[in-house]
Amino acid sequence: MVSAVKSLLAIAVIASVVCSAFAVQCYLCDSATEPKCGEKFEASEGMKFDCARVSPPRFLQNFFNVHNATGCMKKVLDVPGHPQIIRACYFGDVSNTQSGCQSDPSLPFVKQLSCDVCTGNLCNGSSATAPIAAAIVLFFAMARMLS
Repeated sequence: MVSAVKSLLAIAVIASVVCSAFAVQCYLCDSATEPKCGEKFEASEGMKFDCARVSPPRFLQNFFNVHNATGCMKKVLDVPGHPQIIRACYFGDVSNTQSGCQSDPSLPFVKQLSCDVCTGNLCNGSSATAPIAAAIVLFFAMARMLS
């Protein structure tokens, strides 16, 4: 009986991890319209988005055939006069961010200062280590239970 419960628990955990691997969640905001999206980031429920519901920018669709987000990003732009921070879903190869981080060619006056890419859920916020720590604790708890 105990073995069956352990097996069901392990299957449930594995299924939830697999499901979350296909649907990346990221913060989606722009400091120009939402001051809480700036350098002193203050997350809210309205900023959380399932990237499966967001399509890639049109200018990226011309370069590669990626329809699903592969991670999250935080871009810092220099709009003439002030910096702007954009948090969004990332489309492209996370090991080669040059293509996915490129700037919109229709905005030639905007200079990109940085582009940070990550692959965890909601990792483009300021407290990105909390989900990782929770996953590590869960992993060790499962290992302890199954041994």
